[in-house]
Amino acid sequence: MASLHVCDAHTHFFSRQFFDLLSGQAAQARGLSGVGAEGILPGVLEQTGIELPDPSPRKHAERWLSELDRHGVDKAVTFASLPAEAEAVREACESSGGRLIPFLLVDPTSAAGIDTGRRALAEKGFRGILLFPAMQKFDPADASLTPLYDEAAARRAPVIVHCGILAIKLRDLLGLRPSYDLRYANPLAVIAAAERHRETTFVIPHFGGGFLREALIAGAQSPNIFVDTSSSNSWTPVEGTTLEEVFRRALGVFGPRRILFGTDSSTFPRGWRAEILTEQRRIIAAMGLDEADEARIFGGNLLELLGP
Repeated sequence: MASLHVCDAHTHFFSRQFFDLLSGQAAQARGLSGVGAEGILPGVLEQTGIELPDPSPRKHAERWLSELDRHGVDKAVTFASLPAEAEAVREACESSGGRLIPFLLVDPTSAAGIDTGRRALAEKGFRGILLFPAMQKFDPADASLTPLYDEAAARRAPVIVHCGILAIKLRDLLGLRPSYDLRYANPLAVIAAAERHRETTFVIPHFGGGFLREALIAGAQSPNIFVDTSSSNSWTPVEGTTLEEVFRRALGVFGPRRILFGTDSSTFPRGWRAEILTEQRRIIAAMGLDEADEARIFGGNLLELLGP
């Protein structure tokens, strides 16, 4: 296989601040106070094998950059996975020489949340946003999100709308599992937003996360809707299909210009999920795509979306 300039469109930074914030939420839920990550997380970390990151966002960024170097990855989008983690991720990405690209989780269920997301794009260097309708229980096409989508369009900032099955193991183990409402997780809901905001780019991750047919319909209807390939896509048995078939159908609708490669990498010591790249390159090669289209999927499309 030819070498590629790989850019990962979907990773989570998971700073020390992220773990501290989750620990604080778990402690509050249990009626505890003054308990940090070291006090409430050891049992969970032992179960999962996850290592706590360095408290310094810049040092954690150095570890991620070392991982990218080790696997030959040029750049990676990395998420602030809680709104309050934004400053840590901003600092980390600022120190990365442009190789870590900051996106922010936004809670748009209040005017303050929408304004925070808008200002993160306009003033703080964030290059995209992440929405979780099933967790936050909102319609992504609601008119209240217009200022956020307009800012995203002006900044060439993709809007990632998580659809389909939602499982966040760390939250579950900490006893913080919210009540997910998958009525808000249907990719069809993204169509109305995309049609109303045609200058905004929307991305449905994980091929729709179990709503493959609906994600394909969304892509067929709206040319400003993309998909990403991230995660191990363990939902495929729900669809009664294989990842090879998922790629075949996605290419038939989105073509090679609206598919973004991603891994959903997040924690150490697992680090960057190289096996996902290997498997997806194998699938793409078997389909006979030329090198130019392969290069688009594994990095070129993301760089073109974000622009200079």
